[in-house]
Amino acid sequence: MKSKKMPRIAIALVAAATAATALAACGNNNDDGTSGDTATLTWWHNMNTDPGLSYWQGVVADYEAAHDGVKIDMQVYQSEDLRNKLKTALQSADAPDLFQQWGGGELRDQVEAGFVKDITSDVAAELAVIGSGNAAGWQVDGKTYGLPFTLGIEGIYYNKDLFEQAGITAVPTTLPELDAAIAKLKEAGITPISLGGQDSWPAGHWYYNFALRECSTATMTETGGSLDFSDPCWEKAASDLKAFAETEPFNDGWITTSAQQGAGSSAGMLANTQVAMELTGIWESGVVGSLTPDQKVPEFLGWFPFPSISGGKGDPTAAMAGGDGFSCHTQAPPECVDFLKYILSDAVQEGYAATGSVPSNPNAYTGLTEPLLQDITDQAKSVKFTQLWMDVAFGNNVGTAINTSTVALLQGQLSAADFVKALQDAAATA
Repeated sequence: MKSKKMPRIAIALVAAATAATALAACGNNNDDGTSGDTATLTWWHNMNTDPGLSYWQGVVADYEAAHDGVKIDMQVYQSEDLRNKLKTALQSADAPDLFQQWGGGELRDQVEAGFVKDITSDVAAELAVIGSGNAAGWQVDGKTYGLPFTLGIEGIYYNKDLFEQAGITAVPTTLPELDAAIAKLKEAGITPISLGGQDSWPAGHWYYNFALRECSTATMTETGGSLDFSDPCWEKAASDLKAFAETEPFNDGWITTSAQQGAGSSAGMLANTQVAMELTGIWESGVVGSLTPDQKVPEFLGWFPFPSISGGKGDPTAAMAGGDGFSCHTQAPPECVDFLKYILSDAVQEGYAATGSVPSNPNAYTGLTEPLLQDITDQAKSVKFTQLWMDVAFGNNVGTAINTSTVALLQGQLSAADFVKALQDAAATA
């Protein structure tokens, strides 16, 4: 999430085949097979393309079939539309019962506003499986207010065929090597990197990763709580990114390019061989697959970690990471938590993995069939520190400032010092 859109890979039968075993463990029916009065749950999420959309529809149907008296009204939206709609809906009488939750500072704001149910006492078994560290983004002051259903690290997705065409024989592991690869791609007439600047968060992710290399893990962790950007590493990261942007690595018109909407989006450009690379999260293979002519993840798609930066104080193996989760509204009926637990069950998560997504439940990794995702989850084992998306971890005010200020930085409208000042100003009003 930042989940964006859902992955690809056909799975029409998976929901029916795998969900049955989980239903027995998650029900709250009476002895006679009924649950008394009808409970209707509204569920808002962003899985608005297949195979994810069809899979979740199947999950809903199976749950309803096993829980007489429970109806789930599933409503799906494009990611940016969903985030904007939630901001308004959570403050109204029309708030959804179960809704997409990106965690971090955004969740803290919702908790402090009284919008989110504390589910700590209900999900001990799920936390034991996922791991407390992996669920930390959905916790506030030691209490759990949501659970992730997908988790993964960020990196640079690339077209192996275009790399070969440009004479690039190995993936870049350092920033100078990335610069050299960009130069070779340009010489071969290939646009190096796509960027969905219209949506701002894809630009922000470039800053996140430069900051992750320049700032120590201690600074990263401390800033998440203090929102103090006085450490020189924050300005150094902005300076690094500004210099990188001056090499003109991005597609023409990146400022008006969307992230995921259609073939002309940044993901669509990678999917249809118009660019060689895109920096983004674990959802990318699925989004790319949904935007190819044959609706399949292309064989040319590869992945490598964000390169190291010489002299940076950050752990060179550290990775930006995140996932998507769900929270129950404070006023949601008990069935909301039960359905959330069902989503995290081994069988449902294994079916989710078969759609081409990385599940949060490690017991379901056996469901991963896509070689690229298997490779990424394997490389993730060497990552010692992960940082939740900064626009989530640092709260809405600062997160928005990072993303929009990065767009301005890349356009040459801000200096590195002015960039940090924008973050400090946003933090002062958080």
